Amino acid sequence: MTVVPVIHAPDPRLQVISETVKTVDDGIRRLMDDLLETMYAEKGLGLSAIQVGVPRRVMVVDVARQGETAKPLKLVNPAITASSEERVEFDEGCLSFPELFAMVERPASVDVAYLDENGAGRELHADGILARCLQHEIDHLDGILFVDHLSALRRRLILRKMIKWKKARLRDIA
Repeated sequence: MTVVPVIHAPDPRLQVISETVKTVDDGIRRLMDDLLETMYAEKGLGLSAIQVGVPRRVMVVDVARQGETAKPLKLVNPAITASSEERVEFDEGCLSFPELFAMVERPASVDVAYLDENGAGRELHADGILARCLQHEIDHLDGILFVDHLSALRRRLILRKMIKWKKARLRDIA
């Protein structure tokens, strides 16, 4: 497993709609392992392939809390098949927006259909933080960022902060 660089916003690659995976093979399994390794290294709850520059419908999540046994989920071609009418707001963040958070409203629960790492069809019902994480990562696969759920003003403010963050990071590297 390899830790790979995460793309940081603003970057047009994050808005690419990911391609459906036709076959879950060793390359896709290796990608999922790399995504998990990267997600854990970055201390995230989820990561989609597009966030590391791979436009494929592949993502991983693990919402186990610190000290709990890891519970990684590897999902290929995930799709939300149902969502609750109840909506909840939560202070959401993203590995592509380090250290930035914003209140985002989403359905409280979702049903998701996907292929597992062996290519078997699966379904799951999720609520709470798992539901939020699944929706956030599936949005990534559709070229949607969590800031796209915000007002235009709030989105611009966050993107400006990201531009400053990237410039400061480049100065630190140089």
